[in-house]
Amino acid sequence: MPKFSHINAKGEAHMVDVGGKEVSHRIAIATAKVRCQALTLELIQSDQMAKGDVFATARIAGIQAAKKCADLIPLCHPLMLTKISVDIQADTSNNCINIETCCKLDGKTGVEMEALTAASVTALTIYDMCKAVDKGMIIEEIKLQEKIGGKSGHWQAKTEDSADD
Repeated sequence: MPKFSHINAKGEAHMVDVGGKEVSHRIAIATAKVRCQALTLELIQSDQMAKGDVFATARIAGIQAAKKCADLIPLCHPLMLTKISVDIQADTSNNCINIETCCKLDGKTGVEMEALTAASVTALTIYDMCKAVDKGMIIEEIKLQEKIGGKSGHWQAKTEDSADD
Protein backbone atom coordinates (compact mmCIF):
# COMPACT_ATOMS: atom_id res chain seq x y z
CA MET A 1 0.00 0.00 0.00
CA PRO A 2 1.41 3.44 -0.90
CA LYS A 3 2.37 5.71 1.99
CA PHE A 4 1.82 9.43 2.33
CA SER A 5 5.09 11.24 1.72
CA HIS A 6 4.19 14.12 4.05
CA ILE A 7 3.72 11.92 7.15
CA ASN A 8 6.78 10.85 9.17
CA ALA A 9 7.24 7.63 11.17
CA LYS A 10 5.48 9.20 14.16
CA GLY A 11 2.42 10.08 12.06
CA GLU A 12 3.26 13.79 12.08
CA ALA A 13 2.99 16.08 9.07
CA HIS A 14 6.34 17.30 7.76
CA MET A 15 7.85 18.83 4.66
CA VAL A 16 9.50 16.25 2.42
CA ASP A 17 13.27 16.59 1.97
CA VAL A 18 13.84 16.80 -1.79
CA GLY A 19 17.56 17.57 -1.47
CA GLY A 20 18.72 14.22 -2.82
CA LYS A 21 16.28 14.08 -5.75
CA GLU A 22 17.36 14.59 -9.35
CA VAL A 23 16.39 17.76 -11.18
CA SER A 24 13.97 17.00 -14.01
CA HIS A 25 11.73 18.96 -16.34
CA ARG A 26 8.28 18.93 -14.77
CA ILE A 27 4.90 19.94 -16.13
CA ALA A 28 1.45 19.81 -14.55
CA ILE A 29 -1.89 20.59 -16.16
CA ALA A 30 -5.03 21.14 -14.09
CA THR A 31 -8.60 22.06 -14.96
CA ALA A 32 -11.67 23.52 -13.31
CA LYS A 33 -15.16 24.45 -14.40
CA VAL A 34 -17.54 27.22 -13.35
CA ARG A 35 -21.21 26.58 -14.13
CA CYS A 36 -23.32 29.71 -14.44
CA GLN A 37 -26.44 31.20 -15.96
CA ALA A 38 -26.50 32.00 -19.68
CA LEU A 39 -26.94 35.69 -18.79
CA THR A 40 -23.73 35.59 -16.76
CA LEU A 41 -21.77 34.33 -19.76
CA GLU A 42 -23.36 36.98 -21.98
CA LEU A 43 -22.36 39.75 -19.57
CA ILE A 44 -18.81 38.41 -19.28
CA GLN A 45 -18.36 38.08 -23.03
CA SER A 46 -19.76 41.56 -23.71
CA ASP A 47 -17.52 43.04 -20.97
CA GLN A 48 -20.50 44.30 -18.97
CA MET A 49 -19.61 43.03 -15.51
CA ALA A 50 -19.38 45.88 -13.00
CA LYS A 51 -15.97 44.75 -11.69
CA GLY A 52 -14.37 44.79 -15.16
CA ASP A 53 -12.79 42.24 -17.50
CA VAL A 54 -13.56 38.95 -15.77
CA PHE A 55 -11.28 36.66 -17.76
CA ALA A 56 -8.26 39.01 -17.70
CA THR A 57 -8.56 39.49 -13.94
CA ALA A 58 -9.10 35.77 -13.29
CA ARG A 59 -6.11 34.87 -15.48
CA ILE A 60 -3.83 37.18 -13.49
CA ALA A 61 -5.24 35.84 -10.21
CA GLY A 62 -4.49 32.27 -11.33
CA ILE A 63 -0.92 33.18 -12.25
CA GLN A 64 -0.42 34.91 -8.89
CA ALA A 65 -1.91 31.90 -7.09
CA ALA A 66 0.56 29.49 -8.69
CA LYS A 67 3.43 31.75 -7.60
CA LYS A 68 2.05 31.91 -4.02
CA CYS A 69 1.20 28.22 -3.66
CA ALA A 70 3.84 27.55 -0.99
CA ASP A 71 2.37 30.43 1.07
CA LEU A 72 -1.10 28.87 0.88
CA ILE A 73 -0.46 25.12 1.18
CA PRO A 74 1.64 24.48 4.31
CA LEU A 75 3.84 21.60 3.12
CA CYS A 76 4.51 22.78 -0.45
CA HIS A 77 8.03 23.81 -1.39
CA PRO A 78 8.60 27.31 -2.79
CA LEU A 79 9.33 26.75 -6.47
CA MET A 80 11.05 28.70 -9.21
CA LEU A 81 8.39 28.28 -11.89
CA THR A 82 9.52 28.81 -15.47
CA LYS A 83 6.03 28.97 -16.99
CA ILE A 84 2.49 29.52 -15.80
CA SER A 85 -0.39 29.63 -18.24
CA VAL A 86 -4.09 30.06 -17.55
CA ASP A 87 -6.52 29.45 -20.39
CA ILE A 88 -10.17 30.41 -19.88
CA GLN A 89 -12.90 29.52 -22.38
CA ALA A 90 -16.60 30.28 -22.28
CA ASP A 91 -18.73 27.28 -23.24
CA THR A 92 -22.10 28.81 -24.11
CA SER A 93 -23.66 25.49 -25.15
CA ASN A 94 -23.17 24.17 -21.58
CA ASN A 95 -23.42 27.47 -19.64
CA CYS A 96 -19.99 27.07 -18.15
CA ILE A 97 -16.49 28.43 -18.15
CA ASN A 98 -13.63 25.97 -18.68
CA ILE A 99 -10.28 26.70 -17.08
CA GLU A 100 -6.99 24.99 -17.90
CA THR A 101 -3.74 25.83 -16.15
CA CYS A 102 -0.22 24.68 -16.86
CA CYS A 103 2.87 25.07 -14.68
CA LYS A 104 6.42 24.15 -15.64
CA LEU A 105 9.85 24.09 -14.04
CA ASP A 106 13.15 22.29 -13.94
CA GLY A 107 13.38 21.13 -10.36
CA LYS A 108 13.37 18.44 -7.69
CA THR A 109 9.66 18.44 -6.89
CA GLY A 110 6.47 18.50 -8.92
CA VAL A 111 4.22 21.38 -9.87
CA GLU A 112 0.84 19.67 -9.44
CA MET A 113 -0.18 21.80 -6.46
CA GLU A 114 0.73 25.00 -8.29
CA ALA A 115 -1.41 24.06 -11.30
CA LEU A 116 -4.32 23.02 -9.06
CA THR A 117 -4.03 26.20 -7.00
CA ALA A 118 -4.00 28.30 -10.18
CA ALA A 119 -7.15 26.55 -11.46
CA SER A 120 -8.92 26.94 -8.11
CA VAL A 121 -8.13 30.63 -7.64
CA THR A 122 -9.02 31.38 -11.28
CA ALA A 123 -12.44 29.83 -10.66
CA LEU A 124 -12.85 31.65 -7.34
CA THR A 125 -11.99 34.95 -8.99
CA ILE A 126 -14.60 34.37 -11.69
CA TYR A 127 -17.11 33.69 -8.93
CA ASP A 128 -16.09 36.84 -7.05
CA MET A 129 -16.37 39.04 -10.12
CA CYS A 130 -19.78 37.66 -11.12
CA LYS A 131 -21.51 36.95 -7.80
CA ALA A 132 -23.58 40.15 -7.91
CA VAL A 133 -25.33 38.74 -10.98
CA ASP A 134 -25.21 34.99 -10.29
CA LYS A 135 -24.76 33.77 -6.70
CA GLY A 136 -25.70 30.23 -7.77
CA MET A 137 -22.55 29.60 -9.81
CA ILE A 138 -20.98 26.22 -9.16
CA ILE A 139 -17.24 25.61 -9.11
CA GLU A 140 -16.62 21.97 -9.96
CA GLU A 141 -14.29 19.37 -11.41
CA ILE A 142 -11.05 20.87 -10.11
CA LYS A 143 -8.59 18.16 -11.04
CA LEU A 144 -5.14 17.28 -12.21
CA GLN A 145 -5.23 16.26 -15.86
CA GLU A 146 -1.61 15.43 -16.48
CA LYS A 147 1.84 15.52 -14.92
CA ILE A 148 5.15 14.92 -16.58
CA GLY A 149 8.57 14.41 -15.00
CA GLY A 150 10.05 13.21 -11.77
CA LYS A 151 10.49 9.68 -10.47
CA SER A 152 6.89 8.68 -11.22
CA GLY A 153 7.20 9.84 -14.84
CA HIS A 154 4.17 10.64 -16.96
CA TRP A 155 0.66 10.41 -15.51
CA GLN A 156 -2.59 11.29 -17.23
CA ALA A 157 -6.13 11.34 -15.86
CA LYS A 158 -8.46 8.79 -17.35
CA THR A 159 -11.02 10.16 -19.74
CA GLU A 160 -14.61 8.98 -19.87
CA ASP A 161 -13.67 6.95 -22.96
CA SER A 162 -10.89 5.12 -21.10
CA ALA A 163 -12.80 4.66 -17.82
CA ASP A 164 -13.92 1.17 -18.88
CA ASP A 165 -10.38 0.02 -19.77
